[in-house]
Amino acid sequence: MTNYADMYVTHRYAQEVVDGLRLVCKAELQACQRHLRDLERQATEAFPYVFDETRADRVFDWFEECCCHVRGVYAGENIQLLPFQYFDLGCIFGWVHMETGARRFKTAFNFRARGNVKSTEMSGIALYGMCADAVYPPYQPGKKIYEMMPEVECAAVDREQAKRVWGDAKAMGEKSDDIKRRLEIRATYVEHKSRKGWMRALSRETKNKDSGAPCIVIIDEYHAHPTSEIVDVLKSGFGKRRQSLLLIISTGGKDSENSPCKKEYDFAKKIIGGEIKQEDYFAMIRELEDGDDVKDCRMWVKANPILQHMNEYAQGLLKEIQSDCDTAYGSGDPEKIREFLTKRCNIWQQDSESKYLSSEQLAKWKTLGIPHDEFMELIKGANHLVGYDFSKKIDLTACGGCCNLPDGRVAVWAHGFLPEEAALRHERTDRVPYRAWNRENWVTITEGAVVDYDAVTECVDEFCDAVGSVPDEDCFDPYNATHYMTILAKKSNRTPVEVSQTMLTLSEPTNRLRELIVSGKVVHDNNPLLSWALGNAYAVTDTNENIKLSKRNKDDSQRIDPVAAIVNAMSRLPQAVPKRSKYEDDELLEL
Repeated sequence: MTNYADMYVTHRYAQEVVDGLRLVCKAELQACQRHLRDLERQATEAFPYVFDETRADRVFDWFEECCCHVRGVYAGENIQLLPFQYFDLGCIFGWVHMETGARRFKTAFNFRARGNVKSTEMSGIALYGMCADAVYPPYQPGKKIYEMMPEVECAAVDREQAKRVWGDAKAMGEKSDDIKRRLEIRATYVEHKSRKGWMRALSRETKNKDSGAPCIVIIDEYHAHPTSEIVDVLKSGFGKRRQSLLLIISTGGKDSENSPCKKEYDFAKKIIGGEIKQEDYFAMIRELEDGDDVKDCRMWVKANPILQHMNEYAQGLLKEIQSDCDTAYGSGDPEKIREFLTKRCNIWQQDSESKYLSSEQLAKWKTLGIPHDEFMELIKGANHLVGYDFSKKIDLTACGGCCNLPDGRVAVWAHGFLPEEAALRHERTDRVPYRAWNRENWVTITEGAVVDYDAVTECVDEFCDAVGSVPDEDCFDPYNATHYMTILAKKSNRTPVEVSQTMLTLSEPTNRLRELIVSGKVVHDNNPLLSWALGNAYAVTDTNENIKLSKRNKDDSQRIDPVAAIVNAMSRLPQAVPKRSKYEDDELLEL
C-alpha cells in the first residue's frame, strides 16, 4: 500500500490522482502519469532532467511566506497553496536540466475554470520572477544566480484585463514587507531596486510590445485573444535568458473554430496524450468531458480543482456555480448556457451568437464539395459572374464567382492573392498555410511587398478559358478597385459593375448564400482558403434585419475576402430556375 505521507507533495498529488483518490478528467490523469513516468527516467541520456525539490520549495515558500490574498474571504492573509497547486507549480519550477539547472519547461499551458485563483497564482509568479527566480545546478542553491534586469510581462487581450494580473501583483507587493524591500512599486511601474528591469502590463493596444528579453511572460485569459500575435511577439525574445518561461492560463471559449487558444489547447492535449513529444512543454487541462452530466455538481470538480477541498472559499464558489447553472438552464437561453459551459465547465463551444455560419452549417458546407477537376467540368460552358474584393495591396486580395446550374444548384469558387512578404508574416499571425495553398493553386503568392494585380487578371483569364466564356459581369467593391476595373474595361470587352457595399445591397446575396448552403444547393471545389474564410465570417445585422459580412476583428487576421468576393458576384446572379420536364409543362396534365 502506498504511503502517501512520505511522498514529496508534488509527487503525492500525482500518485493520488493515478490511484483514483481524486476525481479528475482524463487530461489531468494523463498529466500526472507523465510526471510519474518522468521521475522514473530522470537523469538519463535520453531524458537529461531531474526533479529538484529545492527549486520547487523556493516557489512554494515564496507564495506562503511572501504573498497574500488581495481580495475575497482571505484578503490580507498569507497564501496557503492547495495540493493541485503543489503539483502544477512544483512541475513547472521543479524540473531542471541535470547539469545546468536551467528550467526544463519553457512553456506552461494551464486550463481551468473561472474562480480557481488563476489571477492570484499568476500574480505571485510575476513577483517571483522579479524577486526570487534563480538558476543553479541541481540541489546546489549556494550557487544560485539571479537574472540582471529581470523582465516580467503580464499580457492580456485588452488594457483592463492586462491590469488584472499586474494590479493584483502590485497590490500583493505593497502588502509584503519582504517584497517592498526588494521592489520599487509605483502607480505605473514596478522595478527591482538593485537589479532594475521591470514588471509591466501589456495588451494588444500596447504600441511597443517587443520587450527584448523577457524572463517570464504571463498570458491571461488566452481564449479572448483573436490571434496569437502577442504570444508570438513576446516569445521571439526567448533565448536571451538562462530560463525564460511562457505561462498561458485560460478558461474555455466560444469560438473554437478560429481561436488561437483552442489551437494551443489541442496541441497541449496531444503532448499530454503522448501523440507529440515535447519535453519543454508543461500542460495541465481541467475540464468536464463527453458523457459528464454538466448539471451534476459532483462533476464540477474536474474543471474546478478548488472544489477538491471544501474550505470557505470553495463553498462560496460551489454556490456560485450552482446559481449560474440554475440560471442558465432555467432560462433556456442558449447564450447563458454557452457561458456556463465555457466558464464553469471549461467546455469549448463552437458557435458564437453572431457567426455567419453555425458549426452545423459549416460542416454541411464541407459535405457539398467535389474535386476541382470534376467541378470545372460541371461548370463548363456556363454563364458566370466574377466578383472581386480588393484589399490594401499589402494584404489578401480575392476574386470569386458563381453560376446557376441546370439542376437548380449554384456553383461558387474563389482564389486568393497575397504578396510574398505578407504571406510569410501572416502564416504566423493567421496560422494558415498560405505557401502550401500556393503550391496547391488555391492562392497566388506574388513577388515583393504588394499584390501584383496583373496576377489577378491572369488568373481570371485562365479560369474563363477553362469555362469557355468571359463573365457576364465583373462585380467589384469600389474600395481599392475602381482604377483596376477602369483599366479592365478599356483593355477588354468585359462589363465591370460596381456593387454598393451597403446592407441594402448586400443583405439579399449574403442571406441567399447561407440559405443555399443550408438547403444543400451549393457546390464548390473544396477550396480550403474559402472554407477558412467562411468560418471567419460574422454577420452584422441592422434594425431591419438586413445583414452583411464582417470579420470579428479589424486587424489583419481571420480574413473573409474570398467570401466577400462571392457575395459581390452573387448580388448580380439571377435566381436559378431548374429545367423542367416537357411533361411537367404540358397543360394536359392539369386536366
